[in-house]
Amino acid sequence: MSEIPTAVPGTAGSPSTSAPKRRISATLLVGSLLVGVVVLAALLSFFWTPYDPVRAVPSDRLLGSSADHLMGTDRYGRDVFSGILYGARITLFVGLIAVGIALLVGTPLGVLAGMRGGITEEVTMRGTDILLAFPALLVAIVFGAVFGAGTGTAMVAIGIGSIPGFARVARSGTLQVMSTEYVLAARASSQSGLRIARRHVLPNIAGMVVVQCSVTFALAVLAEAALSFLGLGTPPPVPSWGRMLQESQQFLGSQPSLAIWPGAAIAVAVLGFNLLGDGLRDRFDPKLNGGR
Repeated sequence: MSEIPTAVPGTAGSPSTSAPKRRISATLLVGSLLVGVVVLAALLSFFWTPYDPVRAVPSDRLLGSSADHLMGTDRYGRDVFSGILYGARITLFVGLIAVGIALLVGTPLGVLAGMRGGITEEVTMRGTDILLAFPALLVAIVFGAVFGAGTGTAMVAIGIGSIPGFARVARSGTLQVMSTEYVLAARASSQSGLRIARRHVLPNIAGMVVVQCSVTFALAVLAEAALSFLGLGTPPPVPSWGRMLQESQQFLGSQPSLAIWPGAAIAVAVLGFNLLGDGLRDRFDPKLNGGR
């Protein structure tokens, strides 16, 4: 996999001629569309759902798809389509908070390690290596056992488990930026480390970090679904795609659509964020666009 360059147009040491206009790749376009569908579903749930997603109607249990219930109803008589819409809100909320935690903690650690080097870099990266040995799902299970299962626990656990990825990406990009001539000149002019980080490092690694955000978001969607499936995520009766999938197990033979709809929603979200990340990586990497 090609490395994402850290130099950006308009920065010292970068080509002065303007690069040719790049076309939007099919990967980026499809990823954006799929992510847009998930975001639209989440936003729609704030203003409208066909039925109350948590209201059980025993007389309507296990109904098939119809004009009244587009995706049918579950074993409690709740409308599946309403649950899918509301579940999109939960999924995006968990992903945003988890990615935010990883971004705000991992990126500064990686930048600090790349700029300071020496013992600071060694301690920081060995610490992330230790954390890397504990996947987000395992961290969430431990947190759930200690602090109790819930959406908040899942968000924090997934965020902590994703910190090493951001730290590694930020450190890699920082090392590339620190070796450039304009940063060497800035250091020779006695500019502070904070000023160099703000003016040179962060703007140049922003593209790499954005790609990491998209990829981590896809992992967060999977982790949240897995935790809800295991009963360690969003508690009932709040709809969650993972728990909807878990509750549909006993009806796979008679009502397979109960598993198909939440499974498809998870697949669309994960595929969308992965394709979006791949598309952004390709767009930020001139080697993949014929650049020199």
